[in-house]
Amino acid sequence: MKTMLCKALRPLMLGALLASSVVQAEVVPLDRVVAIVDNDVVMQSQLDQRLREVRQTIQKRGAPLPPEHVLTQQVLERLIIENIQLQIGDRSGIRITDEELNQAMGTIAQRNNMSLDQFRAALAHDGLSYDDAREQVRREMIISRVRQRRVAERIQVSEQEVQNFLASDMGKIQLSEEYRLANILIPVPDGASPETVQAAGRQATELYQQLKQGADFGQLAVSRSAGDNALEGGEIGWRKAAQLPSPFDSMIGTLAVGDVTEPVRTPGGYIILKLEEKRGGSKMLRDEVHVRHILLKPSEIRSEEETQRLAQKLYERIQAGESFGELAKKYSEDPGSKLNGGDLNWVDPESLVPEFREVMNNAPQGQVTKPFRSPFGWHVLEVLGRRATDSSDKFREQQAAQTLRARKYDEELQAWLRQIRDEAYVEIKL
Repeated sequence: MKTMLCKALRPLMLGALLASSVVQAEVVPLDRVVAIVDNDVVMQSQLDQRLREVRQTIQKRGAPLPPEHVLTQQVLERLIIENIQLQIGDRSGIRITDEELNQAMGTIAQRNNMSLDQFRAALAHDGLSYDDAREQVRREMIISRVRQRRVAERIQVSEQEVQNFLASDMGKIQLSEEYRLANILIPVPDGASPETVQAAGRQATELYQQLKQGADFGQLAVSRSAGDNALEGGEIGWRKAAQLPSPFDSMIGTLAVGDVTEPVRTPGGYIILKLEEKRGGSKMLRDEVHVRHILLKPSEIRSEEETQRLAQKLYERIQAGESFGELAKKYSEDPGSKLNGGDLNWVDPESLVPEFREVMNNAPQGQVTKPFRSPFGWHVLEVLGRRATDSSDKFREQQAAQTLRARKYDEELQAWLRQIRDEAYVEIKL
């Protein structure tokens, strides 16, 4: 009887075990490959994480989400392009040190008017991991350096192009006075009732009065503005009067630096502008710096760490009395200054990448800096002199060249991205 009972129970026990295994398989989802990209892969977990971030960004802006299959396709394609660039960066020896990454995270937190702990808490509140955000910033920094190397070298601007641009009406407009602006937006929905419009107007007037009494514009932008740039303190960057909508185009020229406009009703709501800084115009007094440097680039042959160590050794040799110029001629990998002993001559700080400019601006004259990283590699520099000069013509030429480069950069970037996408092996498994 006992044997028969065991035989009768065995199928039931087996069925229970199978059911249990099915339940467990459903509870513990497995990651999977959604795309093979050359020598790497994109995982489902990466796609899901990026989709969450993109949805949150779109929802914060109040925009409608596109259909799920469209959003998934767009995000996956972006991850594929990023992956290709990261592999190029890896092959080129581009590395981001922990110190650089920590500094970048601190800068992001500072731009959002937060401490690092507050930034961590804000990410957690949005359901995002600080480690994931840190990894994404590292990826973006690598991609930025890859693009600066690969795309910038494809762009050529001739002297004739510069002179033609300066003589054109477009050039005269673009090289006119520029204004660095910030804004606060109090939104008014489409089809809003008169009461809603009036309430928004009163709110904008209240903010304007607070600003006139000395309230911090950036803090009010973060807490009260509905603009996409609110978390950056309302910063919208440099604009020319001709790029601003009416009536701001005529108002901006009457403002002194630090002034704010009265609230102006626009189709999107009430806007208050602040003039943070201005530059350009008919006369331009600019600071120039006479600087020399040694540049060392990581590569497939020399890793990031080895490049940093070599830069440190060269710094120590200069400190011990060896000639900066001779070491630059022997070791520097900047073809434009190598033969001149690393001498860049007199340069406009604004024409340099931020990492190089910041170190140069803070370096005492005649003192060699410790090695530091820029998008181009590891540098050691020495400031040989500083001066203020009326460089209106030179500045205009530099601005024209930068404008033409920026115009060509977007075109070259898109062409380069298409090229690397076409040349890569990509197999989508989604």
